[in-house]
Amino acid sequence: MRLSELPQGAPAVVDRVHDAHAADPIAQRLRDLGFVDGEPVRVVATGPMGGDPVLIQIGYTRFALRRAEAARISVRSEVAA
Repeated sequence: MRLSELPQGAPAVVDRVHDAHAADPIAQRLRDLGFVDGEPVRVVATGPMGGDPVLIQIGYTRFALRRAEAARISVRSEVAA
């Protein structure tokens, strides 16, 4: 599942960031911000009518991403222990 498809408030874990091409600067920047395998993530809010931006929380930090950027991040559902 892509982060852009994750329902608001649903817990998930980052699986990977997809590169559009070799040396993709946007994908690298997302990794630098903390979107790496195993990090817990959730969608806090979305723009009007499901549009841009998407407010994402990873750890204690929140980021506003465009849907196109959030679509580059694969996530998997977090299983409650």
